[in-house]
Amino acid sequence: MSTPNRKLSHIVIVLVICMAVALPCGADNAASGVVDSQTFLQRNGTPAGPPANAYTAAVEKLLGQMTLKEKIGQMTQLEIGMVTDGRGQDIRINPEKLHKAVGEYGAGSILNVNDEALPAAKWQEILRAIQDEAKKSRLRIPVLYGIDTIHGANYIVGSTLFPQPLGMAATWNPELMLRGSQIAAAETRKAGIPWSFSPVLDAGRQPLWPRLWETFGEDTYLGKVMGVATVRGYEGSDLSSPVSVAASLKHYVGYSYPTTGGDRSPALIPENTLREYFLPTFAAAVKAGAHTVMVNSSEVNGIPGHANGYLLKEVLRSELGLQGFVVSDWMDIKKLVSVHHVATNEKEATRIGVMAGIDMSMVPSDYSFSNLLLELAQEGKVPTSRIDEAVRRILTVKHQLGLFDDPLRGIDSKTAIGSEESRQVSLEAARESITLLKNENHTLPLSKTAHILVTGPDADSLIPLNNGWSYTWQGDRASAYPKDRATILKAIQEKIGPDNVTYAPGTTYDKEIDIAKAADAASRADAAVICIGEWAYAETPGNIPELNLPDAQLYLVLRILETKKPVVLVLTEGRPRIINRIADSAKATVMAYNPSNEGGQAIADVLFGDVNPSGKLPITYPRWANRLFTYDHKVFEGEDWGEGKMLGAPQFEFGFGLSYTSFAYSDLRVAPSATSGNQTVRVDVTVKNSGERAGKEVVQLYLSERFASVTPTSKRLKRFAKVSLQPGESRRVSFELTPDDLSFIGADNKRVVEPGVFDVKIGGLQQSFEWK
Repeated sequence: MSTPNRKLSHIVIVLVICMAVALPCGADNAASGVVDSQTFLQRNGTPAGPPANAYTAAVEKLLGQMTLKEKIGQMTQLEIGMVTDGRGQDIRINPEKLHKAVGEYGAGSILNVNDEALPAAKWQEILRAIQDEAKKSRLRIPVLYGIDTIHGANYIVGSTLFPQPLGMAATWNPELMLRGSQIAAAETRKAGIPWSFSPVLDAGRQPLWPRLWETFGEDTYLGKVMGVATVRGYEGSDLSSPVSVAASLKHYVGYSYPTTGGDRSPALIPENTLREYFLPTFAAAVKAGAHTVMVNSSEVNGIPGHANGYLLKEVLRSELGLQGFVVSDWMDIKKLVSVHHVATNEKEATRIGVMAGIDMSMVPSDYSFSNLLLELAQEGKVPTSRIDEAVRRILTVKHQLGLFDDPLRGIDSKTAIGSEESRQVSLEAARESITLLKNENHTLPLSKTAHILVTGPDADSLIPLNNGWSYTWQGDRASAYPKDRATILKAIQEKIGPDNVTYAPGTTYDKEIDIAKAADAASRADAAVICIGEWAYAETPGNIPELNLPDAQLYLVLRILETKKPVVLVLTEGRPRIINRIADSAKATVMAYNPSNEGGQAIADVLFGDVNPSGKLPITYPRWANRLFTYDHKVFEGEDWGEGKMLGAPQFEFGFGLSYTSFAYSDLRVAPSATSGNQTVRVDVTVKNSGERAGKEVVQLYLSERFASVTPTSKRLKRFAKVSLQPGESRRVSFELTPDDLSFIGADNKRVVEPGVFDVKIGGLQQSFEWK
């Protein structure tokens, strides 16, 4: 093997999607209904305009007019309670508070809700008052308002909510992700809010972590594609558009891999691992033009995210090329003292954070940051040049959003919040996310004339269909949810008629209610649909000590299994809870994730065959609570998942998902078998719908190198395409790879491509090629 540092800048490996009939390679895939991941990235990787340099003169002029206190004000972000009184629907602007925050301190940003979602009209009233106060200030600098738009405009009453990001990743359909993000952006901007604290680009590789459902799953490439789709959907082609919002990539970086699995707890990640699995999603989104980044609340390798100048300046700025600004997370500069103990007092913590690269501080409930940074600047401990740098970035983004021209842009747009058309997009996303994990003896779809028992804690509530960041932070307030959306139970009743449905809840999330009643009802039914999983949670309140499903739910399933009636498990959960005690005996298992307000209908559509499921797992579903690993793990001694040796196998593998039809792969070709220099390699495969009904299949291309200077993974996803096929229809499918797809992070923490033999794996087929 030659030196790892050998340059391969001339290599191009080409694998392009083509129809089986004589379409030329590179033909427009849209014409054939194919969603090709790499083509999607190429088409949506152009940053939104207008460019930052269009405002250089205006920003420098304004910066030259600002006092030191005014500059520091722009770096200050306060929560809504600092300018209002009351909570929930009773919230109202307090003019004295507002004047202090915006008029006296010149706060550059305000965020959040106070307790629960508000109607758009109420948001507009609040934003108008805030911007009117800003207009009274000496320099009339608009305030940048930010909010957590996580799965739709979830803090606006009546908005369109989509499946949580993990469910969106399960669609493997970036076009749907793009469309949903466009709708979320337009509805957020309609309220007068131009900044969203999303997407979460943390790699979901720790299944205990309570924010797993906010991620796009464990795979770096899938996360890159869906992350770029979100950024493009939010920011569009013109950030100043009344239907665009600025994205905030979070939580940079390594936040999602805590050693204990607990939120905001330390992670130990070697730098080559950090660069291999955790940085690429951020890099792709920055390249696509994302305008802001939010920082990891915890620490990596003993260095808090808010004190890590290497990651915030050398990597994020110099390597990734971020042009916008960096915002802290909630109170995290204060936590450099109270949690991380790297500063003896808040003043020192403020200096550390700002000098590490924090441009805007989410204080958020007092004026300590402004006061302390002013002292530090006057004492020469934070140079004015660093403050100017941060403020320049903040003012530029405000210009790019069009706030100086119209701080309330979007309020007068034609966007209809929660329109029927938008709900249909959400329903389509929910349907495509649902993943059929088991279907023994074709138990599904169920007959619409059958008598069905519906049971389980998640059967008759919208709360587990949505999870956190849904009208409230924790998403657990039933009164906040719309009354006209169907739970799983109600959707099934609507589908087959209430007389054909018996309902018994059986348990709450973790306590028995009427298991005996549910079992008795099951004995008299044709089949039992048991809706189990999780309730709602967000962030630290979602911490759990282990992944096993609560005993009450397991006992409910076991009792019903004793009746010998077919059992269908419907899992509504934000992370994979262990089901090994019941999975083998259930006849069918459906993973629904958190499919949103339209999820009840989507689940019923799949259960009764009106929709053919096409979701694929974006995570590895573990079989054992203490045997957690991702699909792209390094091969370990004794790994053997053959018949009779299932101890090490996951319950369900990454990328897995069944259909009501079948697909056959054939004729995988790689040519030439050996290449070098600037030669191309083409890989083609035929996929056929070999079943009796139309369906969608996700064609997944995995690549592995047999030998490398750093131990290679078992395989890595490199490309995918979701294709729709009629019964008997075939399609010739290929992809396009670049030299980067053959690369890995070497022992020196630099990306390298090494000569060797590469195996291409698609649909159970395998071919190899050699690069010399």
